[in-house]
Amino acid sequence: MIIGQYIEDAINWLTANFSGAFDGINTGMSGLIEVIEFFWLWLPFYVVIALFTGVAYWKAGLQNAILTVLGLTFIYFTGFWDETMQTFSLVLASAIIALAIGIPLGIWSAKSPTANSIIRPILDFMQTMPAFVYLIPAVLFFGLGTVPGAFATIIFAMPPVVRLTSLGIQQVPSDIVEATRAFGATSRQLLLKVQLPLAMPTILAGVNQTIMMSLSMVVIASMIGAKGLGEIVLQGISQLRIGLGFESGLAVVLLAIILDRITQNLGKKQKKA
Repeated sequence: MIIGQYIEDAINWLTANFSGAFDGINTGMSGLIEVIEFFWLWLPFYVVIALFTGVAYWKAGLQNAILTVLGLTFIYFTGFWDETMQTFSLVLASAIIALAIGIPLGIWSAKSPTANSIIRPILDFMQTMPAFVYLIPAVLFFGLGTVPGAFATIIFAMPPVVRLTSLGIQQVPSDIVEATRAFGATSRQLLLKVQLPLAMPTILAGVNQTIMMSLSMVVIASMIGAKGLGEIVLQGISQLRIGLGFESGLAVVLLAIILDRITQNLGKKQKKA
């Protein structure tokens, strides 16, 4: 209980002294999620299906495009369309923030051995800590609702993109780096024009894993008020409604498969390029 007491005191201190900052983050993140959610719910379902199918055909081929149109059509006719779009909005917002923080951290980790020695154990902690534990500070900082669910999702889903961004940059052949420097390239030019393009397949694998891990938090986030398919799954569990739980869970699976196929093949095409 000694360590736990220190952690509890630290969280209480942050809550008491930075409540204004947390309120601002709450407002900004809530606004982002609401804008994304409004957009996807505003579009007619057939337009959304057509958009997803077109992207799947463009990036993943005909087979995955057929899977996409069948999967999304099934979700619509089961009556979970709005909840699916809410879940997708939460995942998209969380993934955007996780990538915006994670990719720069990965670059910094690859460039600085000191930063890497500090960031690596933090990532180990973030990946091995049970996901339910993240709900405690999330609720204390932001209350109940979608925002604490997004906060917990960001922490849980960020490590893969940090690790794989760092790995991708470190795996760029040293002779290419030396040749680029010999031609007088600055560190910025080396990063933007050589290292990041060559590391992009590995970085996109990290993007794929971040999105998948965000989706894995859907049901857990619903325990603290996040809307979407997770809320329906939780309702099916709490009310012992097997059919409801299975159908909503199947919708989560279909959404995960569709996003996985698109982002996975995006990385493969980038590697070929």
